[in-house]
Amino acid sequence: MATICSVKFDIAEESVEVPAGTLLTTAAEKAGIEINQPCGGQGRCGQCAVQVTAGKVRRRSTMRLSQEIVEQGFALACQTIVEGDLTVIVPPQEMIQQHLTTGQSATDVSVPEGYDPHRDQTLSRVPMRLKPPSMEDQTSDWDRVQTTILGETGLGEVEISLEVLQKLPVVLREGKWQATAVLYAPDGFQTDGRAEVIDMLPGLMADDAPLWGAAVDIGTTTVKVMLVDLMSGEPKGQASEYNAQIARGEDVISRIIFASKGTGDQTLRELVLKTINELLRLASKRGKTRPEKIYHTVISGNSTMIHLLLQVPPSSIRLAPYITVANHIPVLRAREAGLNTCPTGKVTCLPGVASYVGSDITAGVLSSGMSETDKVTLFLDVGTNGEMVLGSREWLVTCACSAGPAFEGAGVLHGMRATTGAIDEVWINTDTWEASWRVIGGGKPKGLCGSALISLLAEMLMTGVINKSGRFDFTKDTNRIRKGSHGGEYVVSWAEETEIGEDIILTEVDIDNLMRAKAAIFAGFTVLGDSVGIPLESVEQVLIGGGFGQYINVEKAVQIGLLPDMPWERFQFLGNTSLKGAYLALLDHKNKAEISEIASKMTYIELSADNRFFDAFTSAMFLPHTDLSLFPSVEIKVDK
Repeated sequence: MATICSVKFDIAEESVEVPAGTLLTTAAEKAGIEINQPCGGQGRCGQCAVQVTAGKVRRRSTMRLSQEIVEQGFALACQTIVEGDLTVIVPPQEMIQQHLTTGQSATDVSVPEGYDPHRDQTLSRVPMRLKPPSMEDQTSDWDRVQTTILGETGLGEVEISLEVLQKLPVVLREGKWQATAVLYAPDGFQTDGRAEVIDMLPGLMADDAPLWGAAVDIGTTTVKVMLVDLMSGEPKGQASEYNAQIARGEDVISRIIFASKGTGDQTLRELVLKTINELLRLASKRGKTRPEKIYHTVISGNSTMIHLLLQVPPSSIRLAPYITVANHIPVLRAREAGLNTCPTGKVTCLPGVASYVGSDITAGVLSSGMSETDKVTLFLDVGTNGEMVLGSREWLVTCACSAGPAFEGAGVLHGMRATTGAIDEVWINTDTWEASWRVIGGGKPKGLCGSALISLLAEMLMTGVINKSGRFDFTKDTNRIRKGSHGGEYVVSWAEETEIGEDIILTEVDIDNLMRAKAAIFAGFTVLGDSVGIPLESVEQVLIGGGFGQYINVEKAVQIGLLPDMPWERFQFLGNTSLKGAYLALLDHKNKAEISEIASKMTYIELSADNRFFDAFTSAMFLPHTDLSLFPSVEIKVDK
């Protein structure tokens, strides 16, 4: 029988008891403490370090911990086994701050011209004044309702679930035989079509009363929700928050690995549902309604996020031959999906294409207009994965590359997300190599977010702080370039200038991570163009989706070789195209069908099985590229 150990965390009110042999992270969960594990509990990132001040533990790994701090009691919580009664200090961690989208930060959408809820919608309300039963008319409640609905709508068939049927007699009698049926018709309301009664409400609802739906984008980093009045088509509330799964892995691979351990898949599902349901509550509050009034939710997200939401095992996504369990998910009831909307309401997960090209991309292709243009278009969504599509209305070819979370601040010593305190832009003086910077929210800086990393890398290249291989020039007369424990490094902010009380630096290791990420993205669209015989200079427009794209400085992204060198007017930043696509699919069943058609039309290229990708990646592992003729505007500046 295992020995029971008492573990006291300094930030928990009470001790918890766990069997000897329990991981510290498991003990922390039992104590109600969230310890971030950006690498998914693999012991690679070092960000779950805690300090054991009393008691015995066994460390399976001390990666990223120096011998000095191990001697002080520090341990990686995800790699440390409880072997006796413990007292543990949990250092302050980077908290995942809530970012509720308001004003200009909200995803900008407009109701499509000519929108008609009675023609375009999959939802409808049918008010009914029913004749009460009598000894002369003993028609059943359901037959009475069914006959009325068919007569009012012209539908050929109407169904009802057991759950709604069970509430039917109460609703009809409470409303004194006046009631409103909420119908769902997957292909729209057509003569002789099919629909399902998904709710029954007592009384007659006004024709102009809101009918609520929601669009949800589940990103690896951020989840966004948009509440929509389906009668007008107008968004009435938006909210966004970091995906709580981040605490169990920064990227999809880390989360897939975490999901494969014990009850990890259940944990990740609960975390993302907690995020979504809280955002539904906040958006509903803004729309002056309640989540249980939402009857249809349309969800977009990458393939891993959809699998984790539904607790479908995602392990096959990261293992050859890299396949999903399903790209097309059946329409679900909200209760099945775990959403706190109307339990019998519908949940549509939009279709994806492959393991690393999900419905966030198919929805983005629709909302960007790419599937309707004759122009040769490159669509990019840069995040922890770099997904891209090349084509036009006639053809579409797609791929994804593992860019990693470097451009979102992870895997970089002083990287952080784009929150208050993050440096988001950097300038380096050409003559003195001194740095100046801008901080989100003002005040002292805490670290470097993705846009700052792009800016800093470009500035370092263009001022000669680093060469094309990303190596520092130590001959320059400045104390900002120095050698540290991570090799060469550049000091962006001195300790006395920062919120964290230490120098904010960029190291050669950081630069290598950034160069790999940008090389993977550039190699991806190089292979796409090569696969169809279209050189990058023939691309007529580049559409950039995703929240990250809104903050990219085009000039500096070109200078480091992240984006192709072409006239700036060809670039368009579209914001959250995934959420916009989910919104459009929520409004019109034809848009939902169009996204399915886009998914079926796309030709997917698996880069891991394509030798061209390795060659292109190797060539792009320089700043901006080994072939400077691809970057004429940068070549001029470098030579100068």
